[in-house]
Amino acid sequence: MKAGFLSADQIFGRRGLTLFERVGTLAAVTDFARTLSDDDGFFADQDGYVNYYLSDGESLSRFGKTERCDLCALRPAILLEPEEVAQLQNVKEDRGVVTAEFGEYPSGILDESLREMAEHDLPAGALQKTGKTYTLPGGRAAEEYQLSGKRVVCVPVETNLTLGFLQLSSGLCRTYGEPVFLEVKPVVWYYDAAAQLLVSRDAITAGFSRDEAEAYMAGNFLKELRTTELQERDDYAFRFDPHDELELIRAYIRADIPVFLHGLSGDGKSDRVRQIDPQALDIELVNENPDSINGKTIYNEAKDEVREIKPVWLVHLEKLCEDGKLHILFFDELTNATKQTQSVIFKIVLERIVNNRWRLPENARIIAAGNDRSESTVSHDLAEPLFGRFAHVYIRTTVENWMPWAVRNRINPYVLEFLANNDLYLRTPYTGTEPNADPRRWELASRVLDSSGNDFALLEPIIGKEPAEAFLKFFKAQQQLSALGSFTDAELERFSAARKYQLAQQCLNLAPAKPDEARALVRRLGGEFLAWYDYVWSRKQAELSHG
Repeated sequence: MKAGFLSADQIFGRRGLTLFERVGTLAAVTDFARTLSDDDGFFADQDGYVNYYLSDGESLSRFGKTERCDLCALRPAILLEPEEVAQLQNVKEDRGVVTAEFGEYPSGILDESLREMAEHDLPAGALQKTGKTYTLPGGRAAEEYQLSGKRVVCVPVETNLTLGFLQLSSGLCRTYGEPVFLEVKPVVWYYDAAAQLLVSRDAITAGFSRDEAEAYMAGNFLKELRTTELQERDDYAFRFDPHDELELIRAYIRADIPVFLHGLSGDGKSDRVRQIDPQALDIELVNENPDSINGKTIYNEAKDEVREIKPVWLVHLEKLCEDGKLHILFFDELTNATKQTQSVIFKIVLERIVNNRWRLPENARIIAAGNDRSESTVSHDLAEPLFGRFAHVYIRTTVENWMPWAVRNRINPYVLEFLANNDLYLRTPYTGTEPNADPRRWELASRVLDSSGNDFALLEPIIGKEPAEAFLKFFKAQQQLSALGSFTDAELERFSAARKYQLAQQCLNLAPAKPDEARALVRRLGGEFLAWYDYVWSRKQAELSHG
């Protein structure tokens, strides 16, 4: 693994990296980089794009041109060895562009509620150091601290400010000498697999002269970027094995740590809870209000007394917990609850007391869940104190981890075969105007196929038009390929060249649904026809990718 800077040839050359054709040459500047650089009015533009160093003494301006720039940020590139690719995290592909996370580095301004805490605790010496530092211009170093589950650094504004103040991405303004608290987050990179190269999406630091920048890239940068790894010690025994989602949830339940399940609609958050505790008490908070959670207060005027009535859910929970086993109190759709209801839940999660009167049973455990904000116009971010009380488990349903559940639950075999070969259709975008596919809706599709004798025409109202059409085409192609493949080798040998090309063309039409089977049939026709098929198929794929 070697870090350095991009060359102008990699960006603009005839054999340059193709990713720049898709993402452009510009780089946005992080708040960390903005804090460290002098501002001469030409360092970054109003959209946050910045000058950055290239190799061989060159630089690229915020306008996307190679030209000399006095102030530049650092946009690192990392050349990987083949075995190092496995270290990349959260790898995603979108329209031919692959992004991945690798390492962590100071980036954006810390959330306001935590910033106030940090500004109070740092001067008082109450922030705990992690022992890690980050190199600053001039040979200085920024200490990393632990704060409410996050890792932060503090950098005072000590640069020349043309306007007299520094404006950060959140809109916050800082003047000379004032502290800027930044959160350490995973670094996002563009990944070019052909070149085995990572290119940082953003310019991540600044303020270095060219010589300092090159020395930093060749020296401390990779050491500071890598997440600190656990080292074995003779006086400690520990485990560092990966866990699946259910194992994680069970571990936190045993430790009496509240758990928050994140995920999209249909990802099976409730199913995970039921697998752990089939008797879990489910409270859908979108239908609740503070009074229904806290219970009622009734005044008896005749007796001049106040009577407190427990909420119904608490009575059920107490009854459930009488058997002495661990049972789950499941607050579903917490992100869709009002801020007032969230405040009531915070008290229960924090103190395990309802309405300052009734304590939760000792063997009750708390799990909450919420959907992504992209799926709901009424969802709210959790307040920082409430967020910080949970262990956060992110549910990500894929065909690979959904399939064992689907087999156990006897999902229709047509659904299983289709998704095993077309995993992109496990979930399609939610538009709010027409049906979409997700794991829960594929279960509904399975039920209607089972009950109707596999009537494919019933699928569209459940999973949407595009997945339903792809489903039908996939199995039609399977039937047609089966018919085409019924020829014996002797029969294929007697075909004329024109008939063989016709057969290869039919396979080409069926290839989007069954690519491996289609190519296998063409291979039986001979090398000439396979070469033609592969050429035309690669051209079609290239046209689709350029879109």
